[in-house]
Amino acid sequence: MFVSSRIASMSESATLAVGAKAAAARAKGHDVIAFAMGEPDFDTPGNIKRAAIAALESGMTKYAPTPGDKGAREAIARKLTIENKVETGFDQVTVTAGAKHAIYMALQAIVEPGRGDEVLLPTPAWVSYKALIELAGAKCVEVPGAVANGFRVTADELAGAITRRTVGIVWNSPSNPCGTAYPAEEIRALCDVLEKHERIAVISDEIYEKLIYPEISPGLEHLSPGSVPALRERTITINGMSKSYAMTGWRIGYLAAPKPMAKEIIKLQGQMTNSIPSFFYPAIVEALGNSAAGVEAMRVKFAARAALIKRELDSVPGLVTVAPNAAFYAFPDVSAHFGRVSPGGTTISGAQAFADALLDEAHVAVVPGEDFGECARGHVRFSFACGDEMIVKGIGRIREWVRSLR
Repeated sequence: MFVSSRIASMSESATLAVGAKAAAARAKGHDVIAFAMGEPDFDTPGNIKRAAIAALESGMTKYAPTPGDKGAREAIARKLTIENKVETGFDQVTVTAGAKHAIYMALQAIVEPGRGDEVLLPTPAWVSYKALIELAGAKCVEVPGAVANGFRVTADELAGAITRRTVGIVWNSPSNPCGTAYPAEEIRALCDVLEKHERIAVISDEIYEKLIYPEISPGLEHLSPGSVPALRERTITINGMSKSYAMTGWRIGYLAAPKPMAKEIIKLQGQMTNSIPSFFYPAIVEALGNSAAGVEAMRVKFAARAALIKRELDSVPGLVTVAPNAAFYAFPDVSAHFGRVSPGGTTISGAQAFADALLDEAHVAVVPGEDFGECARGHVRFSFACGDEMIVKGIGRIREWVRSLR
């Protein structure tokens, strides 16, 4: 059977692939410590679960409007307007099957296949962005952020990447895989560059916005590009419930866009997935309206883990780690060990070989950096969405394994 070249040439998600490898190793009886999946280890708060259960038991089981019911969309619009200063009406919002679905639709909406469009991607960046850009029919133009600058691109670097073919930028702060966030003043400087190019749409993925740690970087705070007046009418803001509310399995994302763009995206969604399960909508309202204390408790724990994993990684010979100050990732450079040989006889030729040998021999799962961008090839990603004991134990194994390389 014929398979489209667009699909055949697409890479498998590196993060999901590592998760599958870790599960296979566990099935063989190995005690695997996984730093692979970007999934909070906390349970969804009880009040959110009870809201969905009550809706289900009350008979809220029928089709909902494609973009979601009005109450949930109003709650999202209110949240964006008040918290993010992104002035939003409910009719500018659509609720999606996860944030990835929202990003897919946003890219489909801004790219004209066959025209030679380019979409900028500051890297290192989440593995799916490039694939989704290319699937939409655009060229992905990577804008690498230097390790010395906390993986953040500068205004001059962004300006230098813009061409007459640039139609958009996919922006993610706080960042997966870097575990870092742009300070507000740097976001404003990047917005100043984009302001000069009216044809460029901004797709701002803010899924980790509530997981920022001023405990590590004093004064750090989130700034939404859509709150900048000059960009308001060409910014698509992406967010969801997965990370901050520990609701990954619920698959609830959302998108807010200027009205003309929102209308077109909702039209696309109607031909794709229609709405998410109807009894989830009261849970969205509950999460956004009555869960601040629970979210803050998780944020504080993640901040402590960020400090812990930095200390532990700094104790591993040869690893160079930017201090994580957001999300729940650390992204150390492991290239000092390239060319060495593992106890099992594997030559560490790159991040992929490092990660494979580490899993096979020390039973620790990390995600290799190759698929996060060209500038990330010397790195591996750790997710510290796990307990303190697991962090200490897992990195202890890595420390001993690295010392045994020859």
